[in-house]
Amino acid sequence: MSKEALAALKLELVAKHGEAQKARIERGVDQVAALWRPEDGDLAAFAREQFLPEGPQLDATFGRLERLFEQLDGHMNELGRELQWFTDLDLGPLLPVESLLASYDPSSNVTADLFQAKPGFVVLLNFPLTTLAERTKAGPSWTRRQWAEAKLASRFNRRVPAEVEQQVSRAIADANLYIAEYNLWMHHLVDAKGQRLFPQGLRLISHWNLRDELKADYTDAKGLAKQRMIVQVMERIVTQTIPAAVINNPRVDWDPFTNAVTVAPPESVEPNAPERPAKADVAPEPDTRYARLLATFQASRRADPYSPVAPTRIARSFELDRGLPEERVRALLTELLASPLVPRVAKLIESRLGRPLEPQDLWYPGFRPGAKVPEAQLDALTRKRYPTADAFARDIPRILQGLGFTKEKADTLASYIRVDASRGAGHAQQALRRGDFPRLRTRVEKGGMDYKGYNIAVHELGHNVEQVFSLYQVDHTLLSGVPNNAFTEALAFVFQARDLELLGLGQPDAASERERVLNDFWQSWEIAGVALVDMATWHWMYDHPDATPAQLREAVGQVSRDVWNQYYAPVLGRKDSPLLGIYSHMISYPLYLPDYPLGHLIAFQIEEHLKQRGPLGAEFERMATFGSVTPDEWMRHATGAPVSAESLLKATAKAL
Repeated sequence: MSKEALAALKLELVAKHGEAQKARIERGVDQVAALWRPEDGDLAAFAREQFLPEGPQLDATFGRLERLFEQLDGHMNELGRELQWFTDLDLGPLLPVESLLASYDPSSNVTADLFQAKPGFVVLLNFPLTTLAERTKAGPSWTRRQWAEAKLASRFNRRVPAEVEQQVSRAIADANLYIAEYNLWMHHLVDAKGQRLFPQGLRLISHWNLRDELKADYTDAKGLAKQRMIVQVMERIVTQTIPAAVINNPRVDWDPFTNAVTVAPPESVEPNAPERPAKADVAPEPDTRYARLLATFQASRRADPYSPVAPTRIARSFELDRGLPEERVRALLTELLASPLVPRVAKLIESRLGRPLEPQDLWYPGFRPGAKVPEAQLDALTRKRYPTADAFARDIPRILQGLGFTKEKADTLASYIRVDASRGAGHAQQALRRGDFPRLRTRVEKGGMDYKGYNIAVHELGHNVEQVFSLYQVDHTLLSGVPNNAFTEALAFVFQARDLELLGLGQPDAASERERVLNDFWQSWEIAGVALVDMATWHWMYDHPDATPAQLREAVGQVSRDVWNQYYAPVLGRKDSPLLGIYSHMISYPLYLPDYPLGHLIAFQIEEHLKQRGPLGAEFERMATFGSVTPDEWMRHATGAPVSAESLLKATAKAL
C-alpha cells in the first residue's frame, strides 16, 4: 500500500475504534505493512477485520495465542528431539539415514506458514514489537502481561522463508554430528620415545574431555608431560594439521609433536575399537572443521535480508537472542581480560605449581575444593555410584536435597527430568510445553560414568531444574525460560560448583570460599578470550563472505594468536598459541561462547546473593520462575543489581 493509503486506513480505524486506540492502530498497521507482500492480499481488508480494541476480545485472543504457541513450540521441540535421537544418544553405530533425519527441522516452516495463514499478522496488528532499547528503558515499569505481549510479538519480528530456515538447521545439525563424533583414543598418543602416557580405553571428545583430562592431570605424577601433549593435540586440531587418520581411530598410533602416524600393535588396540583403517596415513584433516563453520555462516547469511531489525547473525545473536548489545558484552569481557588482578592470581598459581606458567595453565583447576584428589579416585567413586544413566536418574532426589531443596520439592523436580547416555560430551534439552519433560544427557562409558561425565551431569542437572521451574511455574508460558543462554549457564554453574560436595568431598569453609572466588575469576578470565575469538571470527566471515575453508582456518588461527598475545602470553609465557580456537562450540553452536563468561559473571552474582539470603533451593526457585525478560531486569529481581563484573572483581581483590 502507498503511504497515503496506509494513512487513510489508520484514520478509518481510529474513527471506528476511538481516539484511545490511535497509538495502537498506528503502530500495528505499520508493523503489518513492513512485512506484508502482494501475495498476502488486501492489507486494508485484513486490518479492518482483525484489529481488536482493548477489552475482552483482545484479552481472549491473547490467551488463545499463548496456549496455542506453548503447544506448537512444545510439539515441534519433541519432533526435533525424536529426529536427533540416535545422533544425540550413545545407542551404537549410526545408520546412514540418521544424519539426514537429524538435519531436518520440522519447525522451520512454522513462522513462514503463520505469516502465510495470517495469524502472524494478527499478532503484529494487535501487539507491540519492541526494540531492545524500549525494553531496557520501559521494562522495569511493565506489567507481566506487557512482558508477555512483547515476547509474543517478537516471534514475528522478521519473515524468513522456510527453505532458508531449513538450510540453517541443516548446517548446524551437520556441524553438531561432526563434533559429536570427534574423539581421540588417548592410549594411541605416543611421545618421542614411543611411550604411551594415557591408559588403554580412554576415549576423549574434543574439546570438552580433552580439557577436563588436562585439568585432571595436575594430580598425576606424569601430568605435565600429558598436559603438554594435550595442548599439542588441541593446537593441531585448530590448525587442522591433525592427521585425519587418527580421529576416532584406535588402530593407529600418533606422535602429536612430530605428527608421525604408525599402525598400532594389535595387542594395544582396545577390544571395543570401532572398525577403522589400520593405515599409517599422515594426510591432514582437510579443513573439515572450518568447512562446517562456513556452511553455517553461509546459511545464516541467507536469512540476513529478511531480518531488517537485526540484519546479521551477529546482531541477531546479541540484540534479539541475548538481549545485550555486543559493545556491552565486549566491554565486560575486556574488563575481565585486562584486569590488574590477572597477574596477581597467576603469581599465586605459579607459587603453588613451583614452575613458570605454561599454556595449559589456562585451565588450572587447583582452586577448586577437592582439586588435589586424583582423577582415578574420583572415577572409581562415580563409576561405582553411577554404572548407568538410570542410576544417576535415581539419585537425583538425593542430589537435589544436598543442594538445599526440600525432600518434597526434590522428588517433584526429579519426576520431571529424564536422563540419557549421550553420544557427545553431554547437554540438556529443555521441554517447551507443560506435559513434556526436559532431558539430561551425559556420557556414560562401558564401565560406568567417570568423573568427567558426572561433572557434566551435575551441570546439566542445573539446566534441567531451571527448565522445570521456568516452564511449569512461570505465570505466562510466553515468558518461559530465562533471558538468554548465559542465565541458564549461570544457574547450571551454581550446581556444578557443588559436584564434589555432593560426593562427600570438599565441604565449604572460609578457606574453600576464598578458593571458590579465585577459581571463578580464573575460569571467567579463561573463557572471556575464547568468546572474543568467536565474535571476531564471525566478523571476519562477514568481512570475507567468499572465503574458503582454508582461508577461514588461517583467519581463526590469526585471531586466536592475536587475542592470546594480547591477554594470555604475558601471563602464560608463550607467544602465538592458537589454543583459544579449540572450543567445539565455535563450530556446532554459532556465537554461543559469549554466554559462558557472561554466565560466570551472573553465577558469581547469584552466589554472592546466596551467601546473604540462601538457602539455595528456595532462592533458585524464586529466580528461575521469573521468566524471559531483559537480562538486567532478571538480575535486579534475582540479586538486586544489573549484570556486572563488579562483584567478581571486588571479591577477587579481597580474596587476594
